[in-house]
This record gives sequence, C-alpha cells and structure tokens, in this order.
Amino acid sequence: MTKRRARGDGGLHWDESRQRWIATVTVGYTPAGKRIVRKGSGKTKTEARAKLREKIRDYEDGLAFAEHHYTVTEAVTDWLTYGLNGRSDRTKTKCEILCRTHIIPALGARKLRELRAQDVDRWLSDKATILSTRTLGDLYGCLNRSINRAMARDKVKRNVVALCTIPRGQQGRPSKSLTLVQARALLAAAESTPLHAYVVLSLLTGARTEELRALTWAHVDLDGRPDLDPPLPPSVQVWRSVRAGGDTKTRKSRRTLALPQRCVTALQAHREQQSRDQTRAGRDWQPLGLVFTSTIGTALDAANVRRAFRRIVALAGLDPAVWTPRELRHSFVSLLSDSGVSLEAIADLCGHAGTTVTEKVYRHQLRPVILDGAQAMDVIFGPADP
Repeated sequence: MTKRRARGDGGLHWDESRQRWIATVTVGYTPAGKRIVRKGSGKTKTEARAKLREKIRDYEDGLAFAEHHYTVTEAVTDWLTYGLNGRSDRTKTKCEILCRTHIIPALGARKLRELRAQDVDRWLSDKATILSTRTLGDLYGCLNRSINRAMARDKVKRNVVALCTIPRGQQGRPSKSLTLVQARALLAAAESTPLHAYVVLSLLTGARTEELRALTWAHVDLDGRPDLDPPLPPSVQVWRSVRAGGDTKTRKSRRTLALPQRCVTALQAHREQQSRDQTRAGRDWQPLGLVFTSTIGTALDAANVRRAFRRIVALAGLDPAVWTPRELRHSFVSLLSDSGVSLEAIADLCGHAGTTVTEKVYRHQLRPVILDGAQAMDVIFGPADP
C-alpha cells in the first residue's frame, strides 16, 4: 500500500490535458483567506517530486517563488511605469530611451529567472564598444533597479546584475575650457547679441546654465550696500535652477556670489533692453520676473541658449561645433586656477561640496609651477649660506 504523504508535503497528480505530473504545495493564505498555491510540473513523477521538493525547501528557507514566465521586458516595463514616481520628466524620458533602445532589444525576451550574470557581462561588454562609460553606468542602473523591484515583488529570487561590474566604455565628449585669449574674443563677440549678459555672467561667476535660466531679478542686487561697514558689493543669489522642484543641483550649490563690475554693467544694459522688449510686447509679455527670457518674457530652454551661443562662438572665430554653454563654467574654473586662486576657494564659488570634482572635472589649465610652498619656506628659513 502506497504511503500517504504527511500534511504540508504538497500534492502530486496527473494532468490528462497537459500530459504532465503536477506537484502542488500551499504556501500560505491571502488576507481574504484564500489559499496561495504554487505548482510545479514534470514529465515524470520523479521530475515533478524534485520540483516539489525545491519549492518546499525554498518556502522553508523563506525564499520567494520566482515566476517561470516573467521576462526582463516585463520587469523593465514595470519599473518604467511605477518605479520612477517623483522623478522629473527629463529623467523619465532618459530612462525610457535607454531601456527601449539598449536593454529590451538585447535582453528583453529572456525569462528573468533564467537570466545569468554571464548574460549581463556579455551584454555590457558588447555595449562598451559603442557607448561611453557614463552611459554604461546609466544602463546598468536601469537594469539593476528593474530587477531589484522585481525581486521585491517575488518575481525572481536574486538580482544577478548586482554580481556584475561596469566595464570601461568609449571616451565621451571631453570637456574643455577657453584660454584667456579665446575668452576675451568670446566676450567681445557677445556684446552685440541678446545673450551678452548671459555669457558674461556665466564666464565671470561660474554659474551653471540651468541656474542662470532660472535666475530672477528678485535675486539680483546690482547696487550693493556701500554704506555698510564692511560694504556689501553687488551680488547674485544662485538659489534656484530649472531642475525638478526648482532646487539647485546640491545643497552646497545654493550660494550668493559677488558680481564683478563687468557683470553689473552687462546686467544693467540687459535690464534696459528687457524693458524695451516688454514695451514692444505689450499684453503678450509674460511677467515671470526672469532675468533671461525670450522677447515676450517666457523662459529660455537649453536649445534656445545653445543656438544663440553657437552664433556667438562663430562670431568669435571659434568652431561652434565643439563648444557648448556649459564650458563657460569650465573656463571660469580653469582661468581662476591659472591666476593662482586656491582650489578650495574655486570649489566654494562653484558650489561644489568638496574639491575633488573641481580638480578632476573642471580644472583644465594648471599653473605650471606652484610657488606658494617655495615662497613660504624662503620666508621661514631664509636664503642658503653662500
């Protein structure tokens, strides 16, 4: 007589329609009291029992039961739909493009439970031949977050992407800075253009392009307080940006900068021109209070600025295809460094939390000889005896 399985060992029966042995086990109950049943099947009793034991063992170990037919495409689509809440539209669009262009075509058809670390390594290596290291990191992040979300929802037992590393990709577009001669030529070329004050302010204060596009006249003081002791110079409060929520890139980026006299002059002329634009626009003028606007007072977007900046670059005798507005900030850092300003002071002016980014990313011109140490030692010890 066949021995009856103990309670909790699951069940085993023949499914005539599927022509397979079906193993079942109850793993719990829903809040409504309905049984939660997991199933496994096999062509033989032995195969079905083996799958049943695996499911029971996983249940006793507290592991999730991975869904057999859940694919990478479903995991990525679920993350794009529900996992980006609170992110900006720009971030959502970027992730959507990366996933639809690179992840789903290459890995989407693979069942998630069958995805192996070797598959991800091979995929990343292939992408490294055509994409930059930065883009590879973004791809890795999208896939990693998608599978983490699937794992948290019992779609897969583990995230194999976490076992992989990001290879070095192709070199991205290198940032660069203007020399002093090029910077002067650019300022001269900008004088007759509507973007003059924008170029002057970006190059002479190092403000980010997204910070300048969100700058309001309420945050600009062109007079200062010369009556105070010590007097307060004209300044600009870099407290906003066009990022989601209007926040600056980091908390350290929220800063107030003294304005060089050239910036004050340029902004005064710009305010007068904006008043004339407002008069011409009449009722079409949008009273947003922004410093840099279109001819009817609306905000500039990045494409507006890039197009106008390319025209200025061409007027300065430079190649408009290789220069972008963000490199005015790089030039600000490099020119200050070349003039002997300390790295710590430059980092504060740029709104960097430390000096690492300032040194590795932004500083392109270095003083050929650092003199401070030698000069200090000459003062301390004096010249050597003859």
